[in-house]
Amino acid sequence: MKIFKSDSYEMMSKQAADDIITLTLSLKNPVLCTASGHTPAGLYKELVSEINEQKIDVSGWHFVSLDEWIELNGDDEGSCRFHLDNQLFNPLGVAKDKIGFFDGKEKDLTNECENVENFIAQHGGIDIAILGLGMNGHIGMNEPGTPAALRSHVIELHNQTKEVGQKYFEKEQQLSKGITLGLATLMEARTIILLVSGGHKAKIVQQVLEGEISEQLPASLLRRHPGLQIYLDKSAAALI
Repeated sequence: MKIFKSDSYEMMSKQAADDIITLTLSLKNPVLCTASGHTPAGLYKELVSEINEQKIDVSGWHFVSLDEWIELNGDDEGSCRFHLDNQLFNPLGVAKDKIGFFDGKEKDLTNECENVENFIAQHGGIDIAILGLGMNGHIGMNEPGTPAALRSHVIELHNQTKEVGQKYFEKEQQLSKGITLGLATLMEARTIILLVSGGHKAKIVQQVLEGEISEQLPASLLRRHPGLQIYLDKSAAALI
């Protein structure tokens, strides 16, 4: 486990982007798992900038969904796919067949889980998983108590997740379930990039890094991963 502390959100985002670029240079056709949300937005801005400035060919890169809200997909403003399209996929001109993303509107969600797992397997597994940290310690939409052995699955969202999730939408959204990569899938990634920013996350960061490793605190399980890299801004790192 490596921990990188930066004085600001912007510096944290650039450090993570620099490190991801370095990692991908040694990979022929990297597979990236991409989280949506406010925290990784700065990273994606830096990635797009650096890729364009360095004229890096990303036509062989593949991207896989971390999660999505049930009943939503990329056509819905505020969905996970909507944000990633705007922040990363469209700016990089990523072809649709290079993206394996959950569609929360599909009727057969079991099949949707299988499709994403198959996409990962067909392209050699996840090289870099970019993750954020939920206020209750969730990773993706793996809520506290989620079995570590689960792969992609549908899950009932905790009330806190439903409340916090409203910030991504202009109008109040009925959020009840999510579809997400499971902890077992994420732990198979070769490198995990965990990004956390803001003083409101300082306490949960401390619990994740210093507390008991438990399914009740899903992010704590990442400490068992040999390729875990954690990026914190000054406020998020205040208690460690």
